[in-house]
Amino acid sequence: MSAEGLIESGTPAFRRACLGLILASLVVFANLYAIHPLLPLIAETYQVTTLQASSAFTLTNLTLACSLLLHGPLSDAIGRKGPLLMGIALTLLLTVIMAFTTGFTTLLWLRAAMGICMGVLPAVAVAYLGDSMGHRALVAAVGLYIAGNALGGAGGRLLGGFIGQHLGLQAVFLTMAGFTLIGLIGVALLLPRPAAFHPKPLSLFGSFRDFADHLRNPRLLPAFLLGGCNFMIFINLYTYLTFRLSAAPWRLGADALGLLFLTYLAGTFSATLSGRFQNGGGLPGMALGVLLLLAGCLLTLSGQLWLIVAGLVCGAFGFFLAHSLANAWINQHATHSKASASSLYSVFYYLGSALGVYYLEPFWRLAEWPGVIVGCLLILIFNLGLIVYLRRPQITA
Repeated sequence: MSAEGLIESGTPAFRRACLGLILASLVVFANLYAIHPLLPLIAETYQVTTLQASSAFTLTNLTLACSLLLHGPLSDAIGRKGPLLMGIALTLLLTVIMAFTTGFTTLLWLRAAMGICMGVLPAVAVAYLGDSMGHRALVAAVGLYIAGNALGGAGGRLLGGFIGQHLGLQAVFLTMAGFTLIGLIGVALLLPRPAAFHPKPLSLFGSFRDFADHLRNPRLLPAFLLGGCNFMIFINLYTYLTFRLSAAPWRLGADALGLLFLTYLAGTFSATLSGRFQNGGGLPGMALGVLLLLAGCLLTLSGQLWLIVAGLVCGAFGFFLAHSLANAWINQHATHSKASASSLYSVFYYLGSALGVYYLEPFWRLAEWPGVIVGCLLILIFNLGLIVYLRRPQITA
């Protein structure tokens, strides 16, 4: 611990805080993404279109994004750990209910409610680290937290695909509920309370003023857009790829589609390395991440499954590198109300995920997979322009 009570890297407190936050990340993102490889199965089971089936996934991201507008200001007012534990507990409850419900519409409503509960984590996580960690420890801790995101997303999809294919949706939800209960207990025991948290009065006007201040900050708005546009492409690349690979000539089942998400582990690796890309404020590392995601998209144009997987590995490495550095950039350049700034980044991030399926759907209908890649490249070129803008001296100064 430093003199101010902030946690320094390499200490037992650092390891406890990171482990607690990683565990929370594993729980939340496993629940969020468990049904992702099951979308073709959901479309077949409920006799709905690909776009309707995708709504079971994207609607959760949409409500999660909108809920962050509330979670961030609440966290700045009442704390970090308490709301996080409450969000995980409600996620557990909704997962249990989902295991015993039938009907596509009911599933959509429950997934929408779950998004609101899970929104607590991205709203408070980086702000919690900013209130707990010394400057040098912060970037490493953010990278570890993002690595937990990647692990949770990959593990949830892997389990969801395998269990869903062989045992059905109810077994998926019951498994996630058991894992969530273990995670809730672990987070409660491990996560220290942030030493430098200073509550501020909760006011609707003050919250909107904070959001407006962040949006007017030329150091933050391009980074918000960068996070949202990157995730718009990355996550929906997998969404449409599940439909592509479940059809001829591959005809992969949900369990095999779940294995594709092991490519997320490349993102776990790149996120933990993000602290080594701090030169230039992390902007060169962000650019490298976007370029790698772009290269990964191009590789998936191949008809060879191993090259498609290689493209996903390349894209995951690049995406999580850029995402980790953008998260740290937001925390370092927000002049006040860091939880609100982190929440606003996450709003853009998850809105990108939710809206991306609608952005790419016309490309898919017009030219199938090559059309999807064209849509991806347009956005990624725009992202490189955002990074060039952030490199301007008056922005980085």
